[in-house]
Amino acid sequence: MIFKVIYQESRQEIPVRERSKSLYVEADSEKEVRQKLSNRNYNIEFIHPLDEAHLAYEKQSEDFKVENV
Repeated sequence: MIFKVIYQESRQEIPVRERSKSLYVEADSEKEVRQKLSNRNYNIEFIHPLDEAHLAYEKQSEDFKVENV
């Protein structure tokens, strides 16, 4: 399953929608996504599992790239 992760680049950064970044991670669960990203200093705001329709929509974006972690 592909998950969309909304985050800030620093754990000290307060979540502000305009400065939030996103990445896509393949994993079996939200817990696994958090484990895969634990070595990065991200302030994870939200992890959203993508269903088929949402994934198809996200793939249309030129920024879509599944991270290898």
